[in-house]
Amino acid sequence: MSNLAVLTEGLTRRFGELTAVDHLDLEVEEGRVVSLLGPNGAGKTTVVRMLATLLQPTGGRALVCGHDVVTDADAVRQRISLTGQFAALEANLTARENLVLMARLRGYGRRSAAAVVDGLIDRFEIGEFAGKLVKGLSGGQRRRVDLAASMVVRPQLLALDEPTTGLDPRSRQAVWSTVRDLVDEGVTVLLTTQYLEEADALADRVVMIDHGRAVASGTPSELKTRIGDQRVDVVAVDSAGFEDVLAALAPRFSVSVSRERRTVSVEAPDELADLAAVSAALRASGVVVDEVALRRPTLDDAFLALTGQPTGAALQEVAP
Repeated sequence: MSNLAVLTEGLTRRFGELTAVDHLDLEVEEGRVVSLLGPNGAGKTTVVRMLATLLQPTGGRALVCGHDVVTDADAVRQRISLTGQFAALEANLTARENLVLMARLRGYGRRSAAAVVDGLIDRFEIGEFAGKLVKGLSGGQRRRVDLAASMVVRPQLLALDEPTTGLDPRSRQAVWSTVRDLVDEGVTVLLTTQYLEEADALADRVVMIDHGRAVASGTPSELKTRIGDQRVDVVAVDSAGFEDVLAALAPRFSVSVSRERRTVSVEAPDELADLAAVSAALRASGVVVDEVALRRPTLDDAFLALTGQPTGAALQEVAP
């Protein structure tokens, strides 16, 4: 247990008759990134709020950095930092003023606060907009300031609750780079997300959550491997072409279909041979297609196989 930043056993939270988190067992090793992956409403934010001592469990227990979140909450708060879904910044202060305010609140004197803030501005590449009011910043810029504020005092555990929701691809990549740098420096990160590529890019281990329960866990590669071999996807040019592709491939191969995406998928355990066989069958039938591609399983495939729903399902997160 000494190398665990987070340990939960049977962690449960109910809101009236609704169980948001249902007997969750979770381990997060120090210096790692563990991602809680699931759709809106899966209970991810509720887990984070309990670990951050903002919400008390109704069952089970949770230890953060060796301290119980209920009986030793002050010790937990001294060791963690939380960046929520929305930037916790004062809109009518500049980026720099927000960081100075946070440093002063965390006990720094005037001079030492200025030195810490200068370092954070340089590290998070905030300099070009440090003097601008937060209300005039882009979503990506606000998120970088928010992350910097969470590092005024270096935490043992940084909890990031859907940190890139609503950001454009460039801003998302900037946040990812920052997270990687923090982990390289020894910070443990607990990341909640509904973005498959985010978990794939950042996480050492993924815990898939559905309806408050952990349905699977492992490295991204392990989870993708669990659901089977790679496949060849054939995308038809239109609805009529889809029927032609299906007629050409279904008699010869084991296929699955997505009519909405006009895609016929062929299992491909021997990837190159199967890709060649599918291509030959299409040529022989004279079918014109939009795309033929060899694809390996994704985290999206894994989550769908394990839960019966995609990670982007439009459910509402439970709140007290």
